Amino acid sequence: MKHELPALPYALDALEPKMSKKTLEFHYGKHAQTYVNNLNNLIAGTKFENASLEDIIKGADGPIFNNGSQAWNHTFFFDGLTPKQKPEPTGELLEAIEMSFGSFGSMKEQFSKAAASLFGSGWVWLVMDGKELDIVPTSNAGNPIRDNRKPILCLDVWEHAYYLDYQNRRPDFITNFWELVDWAKIEKRYKESL
Repeated sequence: MKHELPALPYALDALEPKMSKKTLEFHYGKHAQTYVNNLNNLIAGTKFENASLEDIIKGADGPIFNNGSQAWNHTFFFDGLTPKQKPEPTGELLEAIEMSFGSFGSMKEQFSKAAASLFGSGWVWLVMDGKELDIVPTSNAGNPIRDNRKPILCLDVWEHAYYLDYQNRRPDFITNFWELVDWAKIEKRYKESL
């Protein structure tokens, strides 16, 4: 199976000024594409040659895991953003957030703190863990699927995700991320994970 990087659901300049066209050209067009290219080269002739990204995340180690997970993580991240945001979740997802964190504001605060304090490179995830929502930081290419959790939202906090726009100001990147989250998409993911 040859893996491909899906097309973005918006134009490269659609998220400006929160996320610039130049960032997307590098982050999506170069970094994410490189993970997909590397993965395709690495899996040729291995037991993962025809595996889905999810199966690679669950079963691979080393470079195959790293590139497979990063290909999945980036696709999931970019697909969860939108230039036409509704300001916060509603319905069942909002109820679940309130049950797990007390309020939407509290969830955002806890998620943002996890993202700002994650040392080095990695990801922060809002996941379904059974019937509960939880916030899970992972280092490097980590993915909660490996622990049988179901991601519904993620934030890339590798420097390449924000350095062109924010330099070393990761907290500013995190603040602006909340204005790009596609809550309709996240609500759909939440319902699919039940």
